[in-house]
Amino acid sequence: MSADPDRRLRDETVLDDIDARPGSTASLLRTLIGLYLRPLGGWVSTADLIVLADDLGIPAAQARTGITRLKQKGLLLAERRHAVGYRLNPAATTMLERGDRRIFEMREMTDADSWCLISFSIPESARGVRHQLRRRLHWIGAGVVSSALWICPGHLQDEAWQIVADLDAHPWVTLFQAHSPVMAGTPREAAAAWWDLDALRAEHLTFRSALTALPDDPFAGYVRLIDSWRVLPYLDPGLPPSMLPEDWPGGASVAEFTRLSAALADAAWQRVREVTATAAPSSPAPRDASAG
Repeated sequence: MSADPDRRLRDETVLDDIDARPGSTASLLRTLIGLYLRPLGGWVSTADLIVLADDLGIPAAQARTGITRLKQKGLLLAERRHAVGYRLNPAATTMLERGDRRIFEMREMTDADSWCLISFSIPESARGVRHQLRRRLHWIGAGVVSSALWICPGHLQDEAWQIVADLDAHPWVTLFQAHSPVMAGTPREAAAAWWDLDALRAEHLTFRSALTALPDDPFAGYVRLIDSWRVLPYLDPGLPPSMLPEDWPGGASVAEFTRLSAALADAAWQRVREVTATAAPSSPAPRDASAG
């Protein structure tokens, strides 16, 4: 274990703020920063950031408070260049890259895909690590077979192991790959026991409802689209159809997100370039987001 595991847990939670409520000032600012700071070269002036926040309906005073909190949490670092501004904390890069993959490349399993089993036995003296491990496994869409045995799609094995590494939990955790788990009952019954499918369905329906309230402005619409969507690709593991109810809303959610994202991304990026006076004619519209 590291010399100060509790501090490390706090630091990881600060950078990877997975509890920010979509639509809140904190969530919108994190999404905005995750989307655009990297293609802008990693830095933005405070004034430009406040203008973009205003486009999202966030008043200047509220935006300044939110930006200060993101600095306190370690996502942003104050840095003056030609103006007062902020640069992205390099320690957040891994989190943002993980968000890119999950948000824009959501994978759906087939019956032939492999699974990853996560087995752990963590002593009471490290209960903080145990709590964080369970919390983070839930956040990447893992299901609970038993209190000390979790399951997730095989393509998430590296992500699961990174969680173990971040928590210095190697001595207590073992990962296995499985191809055809033998289970009691049908695959759909197993999925209903291991995942809270009712809660996942509700998340999909909440997302679909949010689409009806997207602003007409492409920039505001795009950022709010990403902000509304960013939770789903983490919580929903993309189970194969054989494990899901026939009326599962996941496919429709993915299709709507893909359609709207493609329609809005370029115009949204153009607005960012106008505000920041960034000349990047060959740069594609960014598709990155801060999800944690």
